[in-house]
Amino acid sequence: MNSHVGDPAPEWPATLDVHNLVERGWRSRPFRQFLLKVHSRCNLACDYCYVYMMADQSWRDRPKVMSPELVEIAARRIAEHTHAHSLESVRVILHGGEPLLAGREYLAKIIEMIRGEAGPKVKVDITLQTNGVLLDEDTLRVFDRLGVRVGVSLDGSARGNDRNRRYADGRGSHAAVARALHLLMRPSFRHLYGGLLCTVDLENDPIETYEALAEFEPPMIDFLLPHGTWESPPPGRPPDPLQAPYADWLITVFDHWYDAGGEVTVRFFQEIMHLLLGGASSSEAVGLTPSTLVVIETDGTIEQLDSLKVVRHGAPATGANIVDQPFDAVLRHPGMIARQLGWDALSDQCKGCRFGRVCGAGLYPHRYKPGSGFRNPSVYCADLYRLIDHVRSRLITDLRRPAG
Repeated sequence: MNSHVGDPAPEWPATLDVHNLVERGWRSRPFRQFLLKVHSRCNLACDYCYVYMMADQSWRDRPKVMSPELVEIAARRIAEHTHAHSLESVRVILHGGEPLLAGREYLAKIIEMIRGEAGPKVKVDITLQTNGVLLDEDTLRVFDRLGVRVGVSLDGSARGNDRNRRYADGRGSHAAVARALHLLMRPSFRHLYGGLLCTVDLENDPIETYEALAEFEPPMIDFLLPHGTWESPPPGRPPDPLQAPYADWLITVFDHWYDAGGEVTVRFFQEIMHLLLGGASSSEAVGLTPSTLVVIETDGTIEQLDSLKVVRHGAPATGANIVDQPFDAVLRHPGMIARQLGWDALSDQCKGCRFGRVCGAGLYPHRYKPGSGFRNPSVYCADLYRLIDHVRSRLITDLRRPAG
């Protein structure tokens, strides 16, 4: 297609020479994580939600629920991809919106269909990410039968959580989520408890937030930075590169957690520590590990990382749909490649940074800047640098301490 006067210039990674990459020996990694948007609506109205409150509003035009016919196609496509690449295991993440709105019986059919298509030689781990308000004992019994691990979103104390995570009528969600978490804490369901996701809110006290989460005895806590870009910065993230309010918030939690012996696994902190000690990351939030996640929407469209919705309308799109295309069709999409390139996807500024291989420019959507696309440091660059430097200092101090 010829460009027209006034059309914006292509931004990275649209400018990637995929053919040249392949000629030089680069090979894509097969997908190992399939994020299935089984329900496109939600029963909460969270202020910071990237699906409903930000640039991409494609949910409005999509079916509320993934149809049985489409689930069957998705199951076949996952099996097709798994077998084509000789994968012994994959993970399917049931997501939304709020996946529990699809109903426990329908979720069970989805799981059984996916595992049935994959066959007995492929291990299919199933996780479900929920806001928790619909999670009840009957649903957990179904998940227990099917071996489904459950991650729950909660933003700390009742006061802190209910600031942003509310029902449409303004009621806070903390009480309902707490009831669900007490069910997960029971010995009969404890093995299903995947952990807690908490989005950082600078208005909330960091220690109060951490302690409120730890009260629910999660096997893991993951702190998430609110989504934003250089064009649309996250709340409270000033343009001044000398200020790092999110680092200050997280450092307060880190010191409290670290001094207590890290009694709860805090994924963000442990990923940074692991990277500083020479390991590889298992999260896209930091590090350079190639991403192997792909998203399937309720209408069957295949998308990149769903948090790209923060960038602009249609930013996660690949142009493919599972109805008529396999997952291999998008392995060479520039956006998919960019999230697998690791060091070669970084900007010169990141490559010149002492923490470039630890930070990895942060989460991919947070790098976006109009004109240069995604080849930039994270909008959280100052915060990530200060946090990583602080964690490094704490580790060095302990490593240098005499034994005994």
